[in-house]
Formats: sequence, C-alpha cells, structure tokens
Amino acid sequence: MINQLVVLMGAPANGQNPIMQFLPLIAIVVVFYFFMIRPQMKKAKDQKKYISELKKGDKILTIGGIYGKIVEVKDDATIVMEVEDGSKMRISKNAVSQDATATIPQN
Repeated sequence: MINQLVVLMGAPANGQNPIMQFLPLIAIVVVFYFFMIRPQMKKAKDQKKYISELKKGDKILTIGGIYGKIVEVKDDATIVMEVEDGSKMRISKNAVSQDATATIPQN
C-alpha cells in the first residue's frame, strides 16, 4: 500500500535542489506581500498622515457616515466638528474617515 502511494505521489528526485522545492511557496509569499500587505501599509500610512494634518475649516466624513466641518482641533486627539444644522460634536481624530470637500455642497 505504501509502495502504491509513493508511486502515485512520485518519488523525490535525488539531487534535486531543496530551494526548488520551496520556490512556489516563496513566490506565493512575495506575490501576497506586493499585492496585499504593501498596499494596506501604504493606505494606513496615508490615513495616519491625513489625520495628523487636520486643521480648522477642513470638511470631513466620519467612519459613521457623518459629514461635518472642523471647528476646533484639541490637543487630546479629539476634534470639535459642526454638522449641517449648526450643532457641534466632539469626536476622536481616529473617527475621521476621509476628506469630504468634494462631496459636501458649497454654501
């Protein structure tokens, strides 16, 4: 029975380079890095830079889908934003999703 399994799977070639056995695995890791991990790291870096550069007057969209305009940036990693009806909300800087300048109608 074991002999049949060895014949079906193929016997390892004597003298075959061990690197060649791992080459497909290495190629998969490299492709995974360049198409999955690297773009995510770049996106996270860009988001962190955007959040650190927030200033008064910027129009933003929160991760909860709330559009607003920054009224005040506080030192404790929070901002005060004003929504359309004039009410103000205090939110964490990390709750800011993206710049909403192009999507908010100009008044």
